[in-house]
Amino acid sequence: MTEESRTDPSDRLATLTSWDAEWAGLRVVVTGLGLSGFSAADTLAELGAHVVVVDGQDSLEHRAKADTLKIVGVQDVLLGDRHTAVLPDVGGLAPELVVTSPGWRPDQPVLAAAAAADIPIWGDVELAWRVRERAGRKTADWLVVTGTNGKTTTVGMVESMLLAAGQRAIACGNVGTPILDAIRDPEGWDTIAVELSSFQLHWTHHIEPAASAVLNLAEDHVDWHGSFEAYCADKAKIYEHTRLACLFNEEQPLTMRMVEEADVQDGCRAISFTTDTPGRSMLGVVDGLLVDRAFLADRATRALELGQLQDLGRIAPQHQVANALAAAGLVRAIGVPPEAVRDGLRAYRPGEHRIQLVAQADDVLWINDSKATNPHAADASLAAFTDVVWIAGGLPKGVSYDELVTRHVGRLRAVVLIGADPGELAGALRRHAPDIPVLSTAVRDTGTDPSDGHQAMAAAVREANAVARPGDVVLMAPAAASMDQFESYADRGNAFIDAVARLMEAKGLGS
Repeated sequence: MTEESRTDPSDRLATLTSWDAEWAGLRVVVTGLGLSGFSAADTLAELGAHVVVVDGQDSLEHRAKADTLKIVGVQDVLLGDRHTAVLPDVGGLAPELVVTSPGWRPDQPVLAAAAAADIPIWGDVELAWRVRERAGRKTADWLVVTGTNGKTTTVGMVESMLLAAGQRAIACGNVGTPILDAIRDPEGWDTIAVELSSFQLHWTHHIEPAASAVLNLAEDHVDWHGSFEAYCADKAKIYEHTRLACLFNEEQPLTMRMVEEADVQDGCRAISFTTDTPGRSMLGVVDGLLVDRAFLADRATRALELGQLQDLGRIAPQHQVANALAAAGLVRAIGVPPEAVRDGLRAYRPGEHRIQLVAQADDVLWINDSKATNPHAADASLAAFTDVVWIAGGLPKGVSYDELVTRHVGRLRAVVLIGADPGELAGALRRHAPDIPVLSTAVRDTGTDPSDGHQAMAAAVREANAVARPGDVVLMAPAAASMDQFESYADRGNAFIDAVARLMEAKGLGS
């Protein structure tokens, strides 16, 4: 592209703050053809922008997506690695904007070239905020959630509470419905609950949520962000410009500092949640009740009952209680009544692979928490139980297991290792839990075919059954990613569910 073709697009982009603004003719490159990238390209084409999409994967599925996008007006879809090495022109001219899929790193060549050319880079969340207002449709409040773990559960609870309050509401964002698909709904929404990953927040520049929450923080995705400090800085962006309430975790002071340093709107309140007894301007737990001491006039002397721990289901681990309180705080900030919080919690059904009770037999619980893909998530899962036969291992992503093992050695009865290379976890167990039986030989598997992972899981379940005693919990909380042996954490969880079902059948018991 020539120097003459490079123009400063900032003046025009500054005017693009509604669906009805002058998007027509805007030159945009969209990177990535996953759910968010496809949604962004589709949205921009509907707005009349000139759009070119790039993606490194040239597959039958991507070609089918490309054909669909061209039908709706996308100018071109460039598939294959060579197209991700350079920033393409749009209609022979430099792009005025790049909209990236969240997983693309800032040092990816297309994005690095855009940054070097001073071309703005947005994520799908930034674009969604820009087009949220549309003549003839409702403009929804945004309740936004981030954290290392618990995001999907929390936005699901928020959605359930909003529905119980009679609102038209949806959970969207990082998991489930792409946010732009929600924004384009013909009827519009009263409120949307938005799950935001650190990647999405990195590419988000300005949103004004009604209320925001950071659930927790632990080392994760450091390879993408470059450091834990950079990861936290991106997470902290969720609080910026919040209108009504910033929810933070009383038990994690770093989240409070994020709120203190955020540039929020006048009148925005800092509200914390705790799984202990709450003080003023907090939500917490008293005698098995979830209570609100924040969103009531006489909060100095009273608390409102929002529900009971048993409303969370048969198993209510501490981190699930924290998620429920964060969700309650978000909806209470926009005036949802206490009874709707309670009814929403009772109606909410957790997603699969998150502290999922799979079977109970011979006074042993079998729990699937395949979503525990890092030590922080596994820490919360282990803390929920006393006597644990732990099935763990997988792709470690460069993390350390020493602190996790040290914290929970007292509750471990035995450990069954899965994963193509469980060396990191095995080493931590040798150092910090030398007296805990570790079973691995029978279930080690060095193949890469996901079906081999299913065989390894079946062997792991058999080994766990051999050592489990009445009163134990067999907990599959891997503390690692799944891609070394499985297609996804869901595939890994399903392998566990299937293996336990076969075990129950062999015992002549129902699951």
